[in-house]
Amino acid sequence: MIITPPSAETAKGHVADMYAEDIEDDGFVFAHTQAMALNPDAHLAFEQLVRAVVPSIGLSVYEAATLGAAQAIGSTHCLLAHGRKALRAGVIDEDGLLAFAHGDDRRFSEAEQVVIRYARRLSTDAAEMSDADTQQLRDAGFSDRQIVDITLAAGARNLFSRSLLALAVPVDEVPGLAPALAEALTAS
Repeated sequence: MIITPPSAETAKGHVADMYAEDIEDDGFVFAHTQAMALNPDAHLAFEQLVRAVVPSIGLSVYEAATLGAAQAIGSTHCLLAHGRKALRAGVIDEDGLLAFAHGDDRRFSEAEQVVIRYARRLSTDAAEMSDADTQQLRDAGFSDRQIVDITLAAGARNLFSRSLLALAVPVDEVPGLAPALAEALTAS
């Protein structure tokens, strides 16, 4: 990574909070946290966006949108981090996440599968999306607010993931994932 993030010793304010959270959770500061620490206001805004969309769609739908988008654009950072978050939150079990890493999303609920497909399309072909794509979310039972929030969740993941990819931020090993699962998500 060519950029130089703030050191842990000089970190203040939100940067210090970002670093402390990683250290508390995993014993080290992730490279992606360090990269985002260069603009703590943007990181905070991203976190606020996530907090604004999750209440209407719930954590499982948020993680489905996040994983679908991350997989579509090849974001190993986010597949590993959100794979672990989905496991810890009980959104999916290890076998289901392993299947997802191999392209099989049937262990997610039917509505979550629709969200995953929508997030993948948004991440690969947004300019060609139409009302038909949104209608699939409506047919799965999502309200107008939820459709907007699913779109924002997938779009936000594109912003964050593509930024990490563009900056060539190294991918850290994510503690708490079985080696075979981490390998499958990395190859996904």
